[in-house]
Amino acid sequence: MRHALLFSVFIIASCGLAYELVAGALASYLLGDSVTQFSTVIGTYLFAMGVGSWLSKYITRDLIGRFIRIELLVGLLGGFSAIGLFLVFTWLPGPFRLVLYLMVFGVGVLVGLEIPLVMRILKRELDFRELVSQVLTFDYLGALAVSILFPLMLAPHLGMVRTALLFGLLNVAIALWALHLFRAHLPSRRWLAAQCWAVFAILVGGFAGAGQLTTLAEASVYADDIVYAESSPYQRIVVTRWRDDLRLHLNNNLQFSSLDEYRYHEALVHPGLASLPGARRVLVLGGGDGLAVREILKYPQVESVTVVDLDPAMTRLFSTAPPLVALNGGALTSPKVRVVNADALSWLESSEDFYDFVVVDFPDPANFTLGKLYSSAFYRLLEKRLAARGRIVVQSTSPLYARQSFWCVVATLEDVGLKTAPYHALVPSFGEWGFIIAGRDNYVPPVIDAQKTRFLTPETTAALFQFPADMARLPAEVNRLNNQVLVRYFETEWGSVMR
Repeated sequence: MRHALLFSVFIIASCGLAYELVAGALASYLLGDSVTQFSTVIGTYLFAMGVGSWLSKYITRDLIGRFIRIELLVGLLGGFSAIGLFLVFTWLPGPFRLVLYLMVFGVGVLVGLEIPLVMRILKRELDFRELVSQVLTFDYLGALAVSILFPLMLAPHLGMVRTALLFGLLNVAIALWALHLFRAHLPSRRWLAAQCWAVFAILVGGFAGAGQLTTLAEASVYADDIVYAESSPYQRIVVTRWRDDLRLHLNNNLQFSSLDEYRYHEALVHPGLASLPGARRVLVLGGGDGLAVREILKYPQVESVTVVDLDPAMTRLFSTAPPLVALNGGALTSPKVRVVNADALSWLESSEDFYDFVVVDFPDPANFTLGKLYSSAFYRLLEKRLAARGRIVVQSTSPLYARQSFWCVVATLEDVGLKTAPYHALVPSFGEWGFIIAGRDNYVPPVIDAQKTRFLTPETTAALFQFPADMARLPAEVNRLNNQVLVRYFETEWGSVMR
């Protein structure tokens, strides 16, 4: 019996941390800024566990029956937490944060009640010193196990909704096991058994219908039909279609519309690459959709393109899904292209190659994880991999809606000794969008070959480098790893636009 209860501590700890990780990951997907979301979720959860532990002293009788009922409550609340948060975000976005923290607090209080009750049940079997040592050991081992399994197996293969429901079922399994172990001490055993099997059936039904529940929630988030959806270890990938318009969304943020993405990718690639007739080796950081690579391959002198994108799910999708392969022209499967799935900063630290042209096509700096890829430390690494007369182009958010953020990126590139040529282009899906060409020498806009483009012409390219008064340069700090000022600029500016 002692070993069975200690193993239950292992499962209880795993379940509690799993619900916490699900809540933090979902908040990051839906709200952005993973550092803030995980920090506040973890803080709320730990505080709630303290509250639960304090409340446990008021449970003075029927410890086993109360423990079983708490397991059932944790299983229900935690198990349906992910789909509940999805549906609240879809249908009632206003109170989403309130519901998120109430849910985390509720699970934390119940988990905080569990361990003291188990210790009080076990005190008949162990002396106090042995009791504390063994319970805490199994508690921490359970937390370690789920912290490893969650990013490597559970989130990418089961998704958030099924992961939460799976751990809900584990809580119910613990309740059933306790019911079996202590059957002689439970006068209301049949009524408890009925409750256990009822909750078990509800969770099994939820697990079986998780795909339909997720589709229902996401169908309300996206106006268009969802044609592909996947949760990778790094992000939620959703592709939607409306008539001829394919759209890619990462963590609920639009990345492109097939109706006008050519404007963005032509502006990203051609002003820089057309100025380098001798460019042979090209590096693309980010850009796992292959659309920038499509534009690069229009230059026959380019001999090799290395694409470094963190998420293998992205590069696999855009290498195999027929509508997306048609959109990027099969760029990622070209014999000239090598795809590397790695963190760009870590990869640059170990790289020894030099490149004539580098395309930096990361998502906007909406959190500190992305903000490091716009820092002076990152650009110093990148500059070391640049050929003597090479150039870099960086997508740099909107100089209209996030004006100080845009000029912060300019200031950061200049801080590492690069000369910059900022420019902008109108992309209807996003509005005015900004780019920066950087290199060791002064940039002169080239004559664009209109046969390679649908949007850019020799006449319009020069106009991209002219900024009207409402997008003109503003003073901005350099974005360094130890201050991440760009993330603060970005949150403030885009936050005011979205309100």
